[in-house]
Amino acid sequence: MSAEQNKALVKGAWDAVSNENIDGFLDALHDDVTWTFFGSHRFARTFEGKDDLLNGLFAPLHEVLDGGIKVHMDTITAEGDRVIMEMKGEAKSKAGLPYNNDYCIVITCRDGKIGAVREYLDTELVTSVFGK
Repeated sequence: MSAEQNKALVKGAWDAVSNENIDGFLDALHDDVTWTFFGSHRFARTFEGKDDLLNGLFAPLHEVLDGGIKVHMDTITAEGDRVIMEMKGEAKSKAGLPYNNDYCIVITCRDGKIGAVREYLDTELVTSVFGK
């Protein structure tokens, strides 16, 4: 796929997140997708495959957050199979805590799907809302 097609794929996937369309988001992912969080927090590791992502990340997010995370894309840049996004997330925990994080996400696309994600975010905010 071209860089512009990869950009459209990624934008569509994160638009699905904002609209709480988890199936639409999952459809954009390779079955063997990897998702790596950096830093020191509850989710800092590499998730391997959709099932690991669903159980290890999305289920705990759903348990803590009141609804999904609305994302506001600041920039999206693509070159070849790599897409980089800077964005802000907006959410609230069920306990009433704001979860408005800043993200830089580096995505590698392959075969028309998202194959790998590396996510950088405010790790202290993750810990304050989700615990260790």
